[in-house]
Amino acid sequence: MYAKILVPVDGSPTSNAGLAEAIRLAKLSGGEIRLLHALDLQAFAMMSSAGLGITPDNFEQIRAGGQKVLADASAAVGAAGLRVSTQLSESLSSRVSDLVAEECRSWGGEVIVLGTHGRRGLSRALLGSDAELIVRYAEVPVLLVRGPKEG
Repeated sequence: MYAKILVPVDGSPTSNAGLAEAIRLAKLSGGEIRLLHALDLQAFAMMSSAGLGITPDNFEQIRAGGQKVLADASAAVGAAGLRVSTQLSESLSSRVSDLVAEECRSWGGEVIVLGTHGRRGLSRALLGSDAELIVRYAEVPVLLVRGPKEG
């Protein structure tokens, strides 16, 4: 079974569904969980340059929000009695999928577990799919967990 389980988290219900599945998997395997919150600062920088109200001061708030996401997820893993570590990754030049794949390689992860919206058609094409890119570029198995249905 998997001893090192990487779980990208963003605090959304979909991400939390992935985290819950990773906790179940770690309990079965006796594995440890590495939580990753990836910040695509390029996206925020582009919003700032487009005049959408994102300033350099907001970057610290964004990082603090990421730390809170990690702390909340870490508390859930710890409450399940599992070993947990966290990583906040950020980049101005890499996509979220690249950050996930790199963290998995450098940590020695054996599986990636993440929630997915399961979008199809135009909404997927317009919004992109981090999950699809992670599946494409990861060097380890990826377990996709469907999040709650959006109303």
